[in-house]
Order: sequence, then structure tokens, then C-alpha cells
Amino acid sequence: MHDVNVMIVDDDDITLTLLEHIVEELVSGEILAFSSSIKANKFLLSEDAQRIHLVICDWQMPSVSGLQILETLRIKAKDCPFFMITANPTKELVISAKRLGVTDFVAKPFSADDLTQKLSVLLEKISQT
Repeated sequence: MHDVNVMIVDDDDITLTLLEHIVEELVSGEILAFSSSIKANKFLLSEDAQRIHLVICDWQMPSVSGLQILETLRIKAKDCPFFMITANPTKELVISAKRLGVTDFVAKPFSADDLTQKLSVLLEKISQT
């Protein structure tokens, strides 16, 4: 278990719940889950954003995209790892996201095992810093 605070953003309630369950098995810290990208973006603009150690975020959402959330995060927490979930991992998306500082990706549909493995590696790196 890693003592890490994680923010999860996904407009699909089923995916959001699945992500929460996976993260609950990996961390002992706080998990903040947002189904509204607007509320997630507002949270990242607040002082409370400083307590987040990792953001897991869907790419395509109504109102505020995952890239916009990443841009907001980089204003407040330049080094906070950002894990992108996308159903459409195009070359352009990967280039844009990497330029803005995405730490890692997983494509939908993903297996719980694949996601758990990628997050475990990332959480281990976060815990070592």
C-alpha cells in the first residue's frame, strides 16, 4: 500500500467506479473521484490541489477535456504525475499529451490487471520521491 492521495476524473460512472476500486487496492491515502470534469478542474485551481500526488484522468469528456485538466494541473503542480486514459490513442494525442507532461497512458478498453500493473509501477516511483 502506498500512502498517496489520488484524484480520478472520468465522466463515465462505471469506469470511474472501476478505477476507484482498483486504486483503493493500491493506496492508503485519500481518493478524490470526479465524474464532472468542470468540478475536477475547479478543484485543481484551489489550494487543496497541493495535496494530490497522482491524477488519473479520461481524455475525452464533455466541457473540459483531459488535456485541459492536465494544463490546469501543470499550473498548480508542475511535477505531479498524470495518468491518461483514452479510447483513441492517436499519434497526435500522444504527442500533444507528452508535450504537456502526461506520465503514462492506458487505452480503453483496458484490463484491470494491465491498469493495476501500470499504476503499481507509477505509485512505487511516487513513493520513492
